[in-house]
Amino acid sequence: METEKKEVQEKIITQNNNKTSEEEFSNIIKLIAPGTNLRTAIDGALKSQRGALIVVENEQVIPMIDGGFRINTRFTPQKLIELTKMDGAIILSRDTKKINYANVLLTPESKINSAETGTRHKAAERTAKQAGTLVIAISERKHEIILFYKNKKYPVTNTADLLRKANEHLQFLEKQRELFDNYIEKLNFLELRNYPSLNQAIQIIQRGYLIQKITNELKKYITELGKEGTILKVRLKELIKDVEEETDLVVKDYTQFNLKRSKTLIEDLQYDEILDGGHILEILGHDKASPQPITIKGWRILSKTPIHESEIALLVNEANSLGKALNSNLSFYSQIFGYEKAQLIKEEIGKIKLNNFNAQIS
Repeated sequence: METEKKEVQEKIITQNNNKTSEEEFSNIIKLIAPGTNLRTAIDGALKSQRGALIVVENEQVIPMIDGGFRINTRFTPQKLIELTKMDGAIILSRDTKKINYANVLLTPESKINSAETGTRHKAAERTAKQAGTLVIAISERKHEIILFYKNKKYPVTNTADLLRKANEHLQFLEKQRELFDNYIEKLNFLELRNYPSLNQAIQIIQRGYLIQKITNELKKYITELGKEGTILKVRLKELIKDVEEETDLVVKDYTQFNLKRSKTLIEDLQYDEILDGGHILEILGHDKASPQPITIKGWRILSKTPIHESEIALLVNEANSLGKALNSNLSFYSQIFGYEKAQLIKEEIGKIKLNNFNAQIS
């Protein structure tokens, strides 16, 4: 008996340590996004001022079921709303397309830690941890919806508040994208005249990583909004186009280390640290007190031509500076690529210079 008890406790501890990946939890959020049948039912119960405990069934849930009755009927929002008139938990099938049980008493292991105070929410948290499943607790008194999934607790925000927050993030993102594009234009002008600017590069890196951080937050709102977030999703895709790639190439040009190392360190920065140019300088390997004039290899500018990536790498390694890569004579390019290829490469480099000049005077 003691051995069995120990095995149960060890199993519970193992399940408690199960971590939820971002992708896995994102799929859980999609189940209750506005426009889904489950969300319609949840909102309906809340509007009717009824509390509820809704559990998605798996093998671990069955032994916890005590009392209640088996329904085994097709799920509809109206049916679930009606069943919330009873105090017990409602058990849905794995795919949430059927209501399997109603008015159930859940009996999860009482030794599982719970930070919740109410009986319903304690049962919800313990069931989610022990069974590793989705449990939804609706509080009529607090007028709130809480998701419990494995070790995660997630308060569900109402649609109006979600839209407001998402639009605020989108407006901030639009401003950062405008700044990003302005700094890119300035850096293009300087680099094509062989005046690399560490200051402009840092501004671009800051805006680029702010955009990436805001994007990650906005994607969570869009996931939670479901169908309501469709237009936001399209606009977001437009706003972030080429930002990550362009930022990576700026980092690659201006870092004293390799791209992977610098990217990892910048990605770990918080918002206020990203806005501190000194942090970025140090990560790129430059002197914070008095940055020296620098030479860059020109990965970013050369990537704007149709020249193949392998040929850019060859040119960068041979030239060892943007100035030489852009302004050498045909003989230099011919030594690397042969005469015919050299003519094409010199022609493409001439085009990006001309395009930038035209953009400046237009």
